[in-house]
Amino acid sequence: MDPVIALNAVDYAIIGGYILVMIFVGYSLKKYMKTGEDFFLSGRSLPSWITGLAFLSANLGALEVIGMVANSAKYGIATVHFYWVGAIPAMVFLGIFMMPFYYGSRVRTVPEYLKLRYNEATRGLNAISFAIMTVLMSGISLYAMALLFKLMLGWSLTGSILFAAVVVLLYVFWGGLSSSIYNEVIQFFLIWLGLLPIVFLGLKEVGGFSGFVAKLKEPLLHSVKYLGTSNNPLGVDWFGVVFGLGFVLSFGYWTTDFLVVQRALASKNINSARMTPIIASFPKMLVPIIVVIPGLVALIVLPEFSQAGLPATEYNSALILLMKHYLPNGILGLAITALLASFMSGMAGNVTAFNTIWTYDIYGTYIKKGKSDSHYLKMGKYATIFGIVISIGTTYIVRSFPNLMDYMQLVFSFFNAPLFGTFLLGMFWRGATAWGGFFGLLVGILTAAGHYILYKFGVLHYASDMAANFYQAWWAWLADFVVTIGVSLLTKKRDPAELKGLVFGLTPRTKAAVRWLARPEVWGSLAIIIAVILNIIFW
Repeated sequence: MDPVIALNAVDYAIIGGYILVMIFVGYSLKKYMKTGEDFFLSGRSLPSWITGLAFLSANLGALEVIGMVANSAKYGIATVHFYWVGAIPAMVFLGIFMMPFYYGSRVRTVPEYLKLRYNEATRGLNAISFAIMTVLMSGISLYAMALLFKLMLGWSLTGSILFAAVVVLLYVFWGGLSSSIYNEVIQFFLIWLGLLPIVFLGLKEVGGFSGFVAKLKEPLLHSVKYLGTSNNPLGVDWFGVVFGLGFVLSFGYWTTDFLVVQRALASKNINSARMTPIIASFPKMLVPIIVVIPGLVALIVLPEFSQAGLPATEYNSALILLMKHYLPNGILGLAITALLASFMSGMAGNVTAFNTIWTYDIYGTYIKKGKSDSHYLKMGKYATIFGIVISIGTTYIVRSFPNLMDYMQLVFSFFNAPLFGTFLLGMFWRGATAWGGFFGLLVGILTAAGHYILYKFGVLHYASDMAANFYQAWWAWLADFVVTIGVSLLTKKRDPAELKGLVFGLTPRTKAAVRWLARPEVWGSLAIIIAVILNIIFW
C-alpha cells in the first residue's frame, strides 16, 4: 500500500540514529550484567529521578499516545480522568504507603510479596496471571507500532512487527532492566520533543483555548460537569469514574502491576523507591498537554473528523493525520521517532517484567528450584526471547479490538482490579489469611470473566465498552474483597510476629533520616493538591 506520509533521507536518518542509540545503550551495559539482581533489578542502584522518569515512561507507551489522542477526539476533555483521577492518587499512595513493604521486605517481584504475606498458592496464581497479562499487553505496543509503519511508511504489518521485536530483543537481552530504564528516560524526552510541535501549531490554528470554546460542542469541554447526563460523551457516570477508574483500575494498576513497581525496586534506597512514583506523578499530570489537546485539534482542523459517529479505527488515526497535516520533513522524522520510542518503552517494560516474573516466580519456584544465580541469569535471557515471540502472537489478538484503550482497560479489569483487593487487605488488615488471599484473588478473576461473558452476550447493558470495563473492574475488586474477608474469618490466622514488615499495623515506623523537603509525604501531598486544582479548573 502507498504510505500516508512521505519521508525523506533526513527523517530516515533520525529514526535510524535513534534505533542505533537504543541498541548501543543495551550493548554497553552488557558487561555490567553479572548477577541476577543486575539483570532483573539494575543492582538496586539507580537514583530516584532516573527511576521516576522510567516509571512514567514505561506507561507512556502505544496506548498512552495513540489511544489517548483517539479518546480525546472521541470523548473530549473527559479524557483527563485517566490522569488526574485515574493515576495521581494511586501513584502517591504507592509511594507513601506501599513501597516501604515492597522495598523493605527485599522482595524481587510482586508475586514474591504475596508468598510472604499469604502463601505459595496465591503467589503462583498471581505469577501465572501476570505473565499472561504482560504478553497480552506487549502485543498492544507491537501492533500499534506495526500499524504506524504500515500507514505511514507503507511497510507490511508482519514485517513491521518482526522489525520492532528484534530491536527490543537486542537491547533487553544485553542490558536487562538497566537498558530498558535508561532507554525509557531517553524516550520520555523524545516523546515530548516530537509531539509538542503539533500542540503549538494546532493551538495556533484553532485560535487557542478560546478557539476550542467557540468551535467545539459544550460537553467536550468539561471533565466532570456532564457525568451521568445524557450529554456525557464518555458514557460513564460519576460512580464509574470515581470507583471503577479512580479507585479500582487506577490503584489496581499503579500499586500492584510489577511493570511499574519494578522500576521503583531498582532504586538505590528506600527513600528513592518511595519517591519514584511521586516524582513520576508531576510529569504525569502534564501528559494531557500532548494527548488531549491534539485530539481536540483534530476535531476542528481535520476534514476526516467533521462527521459525527466515527468508528473507533478512525479516531485511532487522529495523531497520524495531524502529523501529516502539520509537520515538515525533519520534524516529521523526530515525531515518528517519538512514537517509535513510546511503542518501544511499552513493549520493553512488559518484556522486562515478564522475564523477571517467569524466572523467579514460575521457573525458579515450580520447574527448577535451588539452581545457581548464573543459571537464573541465563534463564532470564532465554525468557526475554520467548516472551517476545509470544508477544508477536498476541498482536493478532489485539487486531480484533478496534479501540486500543478498550482492550487495555479490559485486560486490567481481569487481572489488576481483583489483585488490588488482595493487596489492600493483605497490607492493611492483619486478619487476612493465606487461603483468604488465594480464594479472593481466584474469585475476583472469575467474576471479571463472568461479567465479560454476560456483557458480550447482551445480558448486561452499558452505554459504552469503556463503561463496561469500569464496572467490570469494580465488581471484580468487590468480589475479591468480600471473599477474602469471608474466607479469612473461617480459616487459621498467622502469628502476628510472622507478619512484621508485611502489614502496616504490625510494622514499626522509623522516622526518615532525610530533610523534610526530600520526604515523600511532602511531595505526595503537593501532587494531590495540584491534581485537585486541575480537576476544578477543567470541571
